[in-house]
Amino acid sequence: MAFKLPKLIATSVVRGSVQGESHGGIFTVDFEKKEAEQHVDWNTSNIDFEGRGADRGLRGICFNEEDIYIAASDELFCYDKNFKNKGSIKNRYLKHAHEICRMENRIFLTSTGFDSLLSFNLEAKQFDWGFQLRKEYDQWTGGFFDPRKSIGPRPVNDFHINMIDVSEDGIFFSGLRTEGLFLLKADNTVAKVCELPPGTHNPQFWKDGIIFNDTVSDCIRFVPREGEEVAFKVVTYKESDIEFAGIDDSKIARQGFARGLCTIDNRFVAVGSSPSTISLYDIDSQQMVGSVNLSMDIRNAIHGLEVWPFN
Repeated sequence: MAFKLPKLIATSVVRGSVQGESHGGIFTVDFEKKEAEQHVDWNTSNIDFEGRGADRGLRGICFNEEDIYIAASDELFCYDKNFKNKGSIKNRYLKHAHEICRMENRIFLTSTGFDSLLSFNLEAKQFDWGFQLRKEYDQWTGGFFDPRKSIGPRPVNDFHINMIDVSEDGIFFSGLRTEGLFLLKADNTVAKVCELPPGTHNPQFWKDGIIFNDTVSDCIRFVPREGEEVAFKVVTYKESDIEFAGIDDSKIARQGFARGLCTIDNRFVAVGSSPSTISLYDIDSQQMVGSVNLSMDIRNAIHGLEVWPFN
């Protein structure tokens, strides 16, 4: 039976963009039709434009029934499946958000600017739990806080926490500078589950191993518990085809920068890269199925990536 290629939803950040320019968006990508459609052009100007990414663009994606939740840097937005904005909420401890996920009636968010994790209660419509990661005397630890209160953690970005996934086993998270995947257990202890290369994005357990964007190495990597690992180099283009090529890469996302990942069934993985491209790989056959480019602007980088859940 032929496999039907997936439809995905993606967010983007235009790094190095200036006030007045578009600095991100929401897209759907249909791999059957090999085409993308932009639904939201993110051009709000009341953000901090200092730095490479700063508050630009849109980030993590998750779903609750018929609603789509998408994080901006310091705000959680709710859209219906036709991309009508249904509202948003902020919190003083949400800054430079990256990935988000839903577990039952809660949305869990990474607050990278606080080295923290936050929980948004969907029933109470408020942030009601927080955890800040710390390393003391070479031991990983942390502290809980109430995001409804003014007394809480100070802003800090030592570990650049950018991934969160929640299951019955606990809360899994990682960062660019944690060099590992961590588990926050029910007894409030922090344990390193496995080692990861520095600069990793989007690690997740899959099949009998772990899959992640090895961003520093410009590749997607699957490491099974047993057997040989599988790695794919991400898509790159001729320099002459790149818009804004040659701009100081401290302010942009360089070619090959891999971020955004979702798995499809037990065989395929979709990966985002810069300039905004989404590629689909078949892990079993170790081949690339195809790719769809959203923009040749080197500043335009994929951030969040999920399977579209609606018909």
